[in-house]
Amino acid sequence: QARLRESGGGVVQTGGSLRLSCAASGRTYLSAAVGWFRQAPGKEREFVSVISTSGTMTYYANSVKGRFTISRDNAKNTVYLQMNSLRPEDTGVYYCASSGTYGYASPSQYDDWGQGTQVTVSS
Repeated sequence: QARLRESGGGVVQTGGSLRLSCAASGRTYLSAAVGWFRQAPGKEREFVSVISTSGTMTYYANSVKGRFTISRDNAKNTVYLQMNSLRPEDTGVYYCASSGTYGYASPSQYDDWGQGTQVTVSS
């Protein structure tokens, strides 16, 4: 089981950047794919991006493709989400989660979740 903790959220203006971090502990971390999801008020949790165990494979939602970059540093047990050209519609609570299999976009396929970090993009 992996324990995950997000950080790096904040308030930024449209067009700005933030880098989120997902620090993980637990012996299953290195064998887990890690995904980022977000949830806006009144909306369902939606997939943002996922990275494979080795970091060689990544996948993005169309809404963030070309603006967000996911990466991982296994030596530091940390996954990052670099977010550029932020838009008001990117506002929400961002969660990281681990999965035993790479490639899923459904939250139900992820086993362990962090508490989330708030990202607010002002217009």
